[in-house]
Amino acid sequence: MPEILTVLPPVLAIIVAMLTRNVYAALGLAIIASETLIANFNPAMGALGSIDRAAAVFESPGNTRVLLFCLLIGALIAWMRDSGGVEAVVSGLMKRGLVSTPRRAALAPALAGTAIFVETNVSLLSSGVLGQRLFDAHGLSRERLAYIIDSTSAPVSALILLNGWGAYALGLVEPYGFESPIGVVAGTIPWNFYALLTLAGVYLTVFTGRVFGPMKTAGLNRDVLVEDEEAVAPTRSIYMWLPLLTMIAGALAFMAWTGGGNILAGNGSQSILWAVCLAMLVGGVLLAMGKAFPKGGLQARGFAGIAEMVPVVAILFLSIALGDSLRVLGTGTFMASVAEAFVSPIIVPAVVFVVAGVTAFMTGTSWGTYGIMIPIAMPLAVALGIPPSLALAAVLGGGVFGDHCSPISDTTIIASLAAGCDHIEHVRTQLPYALVTGGIAVVMYLAAGVWVSLA
Repeated sequence: MPEILTVLPPVLAIIVAMLTRNVYAALGLAIIASETLIANFNPAMGALGSIDRAAAVFESPGNTRVLLFCLLIGALIAWMRDSGGVEAVVSGLMKRGLVSTPRRAALAPALAGTAIFVETNVSLLSSGVLGQRLFDAHGLSRERLAYIIDSTSAPVSALILLNGWGAYALGLVEPYGFESPIGVVAGTIPWNFYALLTLAGVYLTVFTGRVFGPMKTAGLNRDVLVEDEEAVAPTRSIYMWLPLLTMIAGALAFMAWTGGGNILAGNGSQSILWAVCLAMLVGGVLLAMGKAFPKGGLQARGFAGIAEMVPVVAILFLSIALGDSLRVLGTGTFMASVAEAFVSPIIVPAVVFVVAGVTAFMTGTSWGTYGIMIPIAMPLAVALGIPPSLALAAVLGGGVFGDHCSPISDTTIIASLAAGCDHIEHVRTQLPYALVTGGIAVVMYLAAGVWVSLA
């Protein structure tokens, strides 16, 4: 089979998703296409293989934990929202003048997304829950909220690296015999141009209030919908902040515990699942003691919140299955081989960034991209005399760039969920920002390549 055909399934998924706005059909067709190629163009075996591939998602404890987390967080969000806890927090912030303007309202989730760097999903959901009501109150679109939280949470995780991202990158770098692998990973911060520029772009947008592209018209029909929504009276702010604080602190504590005292070595999926269960316990007891819901209401609202998450979890489930299938098909390996063809030190950082971005875009996973691209980038860096931190930063930034552009990315899916907006609309409105920032990053990587060559 020609290797170029390995890019057909992800391309099919992206085209169908954009044209039909039906992500379920897009992902399902892509899985069948991938499995059919794996089965040597046998469509019957491809269909059967697709079923087995979907079932195999649950063979990974990490995948299962993430899916459970996304379901359970729905119950926690419903409790915080329907109890009046979110409204109480927003009301308190408004009374104190802390979110009295659209600029301040937009700044709140941006700061939350930046500060909660321990785990991307926790960051996205925490800042999204806070931002939804604030953005509605000031007439700001949910798509803009999704952009803000998506473009702070993942970039800051790829920069600070005191989290699972850092541990993963360190594990991939260590086999190459560097004197200080930790130094290589830590040294990526000034070279991670896409992440730095994306964060700067978010805060520039927040402080200036200016947007461009499809974001200008995003959410025009949202105002009517908001007016029709049933208002929830503010009750006690502790119904929101205590479970949320429990989840964040629990994620940190469990990361340290599962890592034997080292957060970097902790188990991310296990920690966030334990943390959300602990937060639900705290929230459930708090709401029961405060009689926030009528008899049986706590359970009913919890299941209703879980039901709200089912469509998004289905997309995430299909995305994971597609990613697994594409790894077997060899899509990422083919994309990585493209990078190997360019051996000039001047263009290698830029090429690595672009190929990592395209790979993440097509596979929908930045971490999967890292597993493919870091083993390519590190030997290239050593052979050509390129600073390993520069090459690693290009991979890390490229993975986030591809995720931000991809409609099949798990982080864009969860960002849409957290902001409460249509997933395809989030991708469509965020895409111009990602492309502009990615283009500038390519130029900066070319300049870095020239600088390294002359040094």
